[in-house]
Amino acid sequence: MIALISGKIVYKGIAHVIVDVQGVGYRIFIPLTTFYELPEAGQTITLHVHTNVKQDAINLFGFHTIQERDFFQLMISVSGIGPKMAMNILSGISVRELLNAITGGNVEKLVKIPGVGKKMAERLILELKEKVIKKMMLEKEPEAGLQNRIDDIITEDVLSALVNLGYKNNIAKDALDRAIRSSEEKLEMDTLLKKTLKILAG
Repeated sequence: MIALISGKIVYKGIAHVIVDVQGVGYRIFIPLTTFYELPEAGQTITLHVHTNVKQDAINLFGFHTIQERDFFQLMISVSGIGPKMAMNILSGISVRELLNAITGGNVEKLVKIPGVGKKMAERLILELKEKVIKKMMLEKEPEAGLQNRIDDIITEDVLSALVNLGYKNNIAKDALDRAIRSSEEKLEMDTLLKKTLKILAG
């Protein structure tokens, strides 16, 4: 399984490149985000690759960053989304914006991507939100503000659950804030929900 390719660009197109690796030319499909990062033909590049094996073909999909490739692989795990659509999505939005849209449940942001309708946007959020958050936490990215973003997502989900249980938004938010303030360490979503419900019941 090919995971990385380094070689000289012999053809550079918007949708794919051909890379010469010691005399063998590999055609590699790329999203626009990767195309914009490519040097001119004749220069050397390194692409992170996903190998897609079908009954009648083996296709290579290349990405400028590991994060792009990882998101591509996450998206093709969603029912109804194949490699072509995943590449289209990555061509229409940056990985950072995509990450924020999925973790934040931002359907409106996703439907602005050409070819993505409301149902597909909702499916992306439904099937990938938890996976994306877990991936972010496992990688422990040093980027400033990431942990705050994860905490915000957990807080939003708990508040949404409380409102769905019938509590008024302002009352639920007040109890949730009290639960957070009274905890010396970060709480998982289920623990935070239980603690907030106990405050509301008291």
